[in-house]
Formats: sequence, C-alpha cells, structure tokens
Amino acid sequence: MLQAASGQAQVLARSEPIEQVIADADTPAATRERLELARDAREFAIRELGLPDGRSYQTYADLGRRYVVWNVVATRPFSVQTVRWCYPVAGCVAYRGYFDEDSARAAAARLRRSGHDVTVGGVATYSTLGHLPDPLFNTMLGWRETRFVGTIFHELAHERLYLPGDSEFNEAYASVVEAAGVRLWLAERGRGHEVAAYDLALEREAEFAVLLRSTRKELARLYRSGRPRAELDVEKQRAFGVLKFRYEGLRQVWGGYGGYDAWFARTLNNAHLASVATYHDCVPGLFGELEAAGSLEAFHARAEELARLPRDERHAAVCRLRSGARSP
Repeated sequence: MLQAASGQAQVLARSEPIEQVIADADTPAATRERLELARDAREFAIRELGLPDGRSYQTYADLGRRYVVWNVVATRPFSVQTVRWCYPVAGCVAYRGYFDEDSARAAAARLRRSGHDVTVGGVATYSTLGHLPDPLFNTMLGWRETRFVGTIFHELAHERLYLPGDSEFNEAYASVVEAAGVRLWLAERGRGHEVAAYDLALEREAEFAVLLRSTRKELARLYRSGRPRAELDVEKQRAFGVLKFRYEGLRQVWGGYGGYDAWFARTLNNAHLASVATYHDCVPGLFGELEAAGSLEAFHARAEELARLPRDERHAAVCRLRSGARSP
C-alpha cells in the first residue's frame, strides 16, 4: 500500500491544468494538439454519452516513462481463476498494480517461486473512479485518435458505474460505452466512413477473445479432471500449443493481419488467459444489452439494473458464452 500511495502522490505532484499546458508557449505543438483533442473528447463524453463531469482529464501529467503502472496477474498452476487482491475503494480485483516496474517484476518472481503462473503488463492509464482528479498521461499521447478518445470514454464510464469486486462486468460495461462513444464521435465529425475500420478492429478483438476463452474453458475442464499432475502439465502445454496453431488459422482468415503476433510470441500460461478474460468475458452479452436498449441512455439504465443483482445472477445474465451471442 505504501508504494501505491507514493506513486499516486507522484502523479498528483506532476499534474498540471490542461488549459495551462496548452497556453504555455514551450509546449510542443503535437502535445498541444493532443491536449485540445482530450478536452474536446471529455466535453463530448459529458454532453453525448451521459458520463460524469467530475475532476478527471482536466490535468496533464508527464511521468517521463513508458507506462504509468505495471499490473501483475497470477493463477495457480492448474487453475484458470486469478488470485484476487482486495483494496478499500476498488474491492477485490484480478491484478495488483505497481508504480515501479522493478517492484512489479520482483513481486511476479516471488509468485513464480511459489508455483504460480504469472504475467506482468505495463498500463498506460488507470482510473481512481473519481476519488482523485485523474490526469491525462504522456503515455497516451502517441495513440491513434480512436484509441485515445475511446480510453477517455472508457475511464469516465468507470466513474459512472463501478461494482467493487466485479472486474469482468466493470471492464465490459466501460468497453461497450467506449465503442458506442467512438462510433458517435466519428459520426459527429463527419467521419462515418472510418466506422467500418473501427468496427473491423473490434471484430478481430472479439474473435481473439473467443479463441482465448475457448482454450480457457478447455483448460478448466482439464484441471477438474483429477488426472495426475504430470499428465496435467503435459496436457496444459499441449493446449497452449494448440492455441497458437488456432491463432495461425485465424490470422489467415484475417488475410494475414498480424496485430496479435506479439501477444502469441511468448511462452503462454494461465495468467495470460485470465488477464484477457477479465476484459472480455462479459462484452458480448453487454453489447447485446446495448442493441436491445436502443440508446446509450437506456443502456446505462439497464446496466444499473444489472448492477443491483447478486454477482452470480448478473454473470448468468450477460457474462456467459451463449449461442448466437453478438460480437461488437
């Protein structure tokens, strides 16, 4: 907790009002353009997407590094369920964040020594759910526009609705708001022709997630089988080999598109699958809810209804793979 408090204090100390940075004659033109874009995206999110007008994205923080935090995700060697870390505000989540990369990798090494499957990933931004004035970070400035504004929509969505202890639902809700928001953003700017390319990227992401979820389900069945550990280990490695083979097939369907090559170019383990599941398991079901609702305002209301259900009922309603579930 001490490292988190120290890291957050550094973020606040380096945060400057966006309007002040824009007005500064020494601000590079490219940075000024991105900050103006962020200001416009925030105003759009409040006006058109029903997202809160709080303190976030009114300041800018240059931390002088590639990532803001590094998240550690871990599972048992024969489990697809993540280790959970619990915090006063966020509840129990499927990762532990570190503001220092060396600290994250040291924590991951300790978990590996105790027999866990582990992955460490850099994160370019995060949300304090409106409890603190979250800044725009330098780590975001180089992104393409749809990712840049979409991330602002995503993080502000967390400030509208967040359920402590249900990372899967929280991330899916914010991802659906993000996608709907980007489509509206492009349309308002007379760039509706770009929506098709954006939707293609979402479709590929959904197909990537389905591929991983199917392997995760197969591994879950394997780990419940009661077979000896030596056999489990062999079959586990075989399953990850099959996953990479299936990806090559999907890559061919995509016409050779290799946007996920780097993800597969490493030794995979349960933690890699679990980290993706956190962001994707509930997405198809919630896209279905958006389509049925017919508008973002009605979707927000429906999501709030789901939020009042017990977690198991909520997940049964929108987080299970169902035949005919619509992709984004």
